[in-house]
Amino acid sequence: MRSRVRAAGHAVHPILIVFPLGLLTTAAGFDVLHLLTDRVTFAFTAGHLIAAGLLLGVVTAATGWLDWWLVVPPGTRAHRVGLLHGLVNAVVLVLFGMSWAMRLAEENWIPQWPALAAAWLGVLVSGLGGWLGGELVERLGVSVDENAHPDASSSLGASAA
Repeated sequence: MRSRVRAAGHAVHPILIVFPLGLLTTAAGFDVLHLLTDRVTFAFTAGHLIAAGLLLGVVTAATGWLDWWLVVPPGTRAHRVGLLHGLVNAVVLVLFGMSWAMRLAEENWIPQWPALAAAWLGVLVSGLGGWLGGELVERLGVSVDENAHPDASSSLGASAA
């Protein structure tokens, strides 16, 4: 089940996922730094990281949904797991979106406990979403090239097309 959304021979969705996941998780880390130091700059940075993570999360989700819709056969376990993977990660974006919106209402974007809880819950839920993504690729072979093997040619080679 080769991905249809590709760049330079590779599926785009797994390339992009590191960005929102890293930005949103790092934002939660900056929240911890803010709590430990009471420095406003850490809270301000966390808010901006969440905004960037949400924007890239939407782009990343779009590539995943396209692959799910165009590549994964309906009625298969992969289709069900893919749907659950997408929905779980949508919950992550909603949780971080709520956290970001609550910060906007505060002076200097200082997060109160509900905003912090939403972000930290988002990090935890993203672990489940990541596990489901791993299940799709590693167990169900979604987005794995049909010619993949330990000595396969480069994805940039002419035979990869």
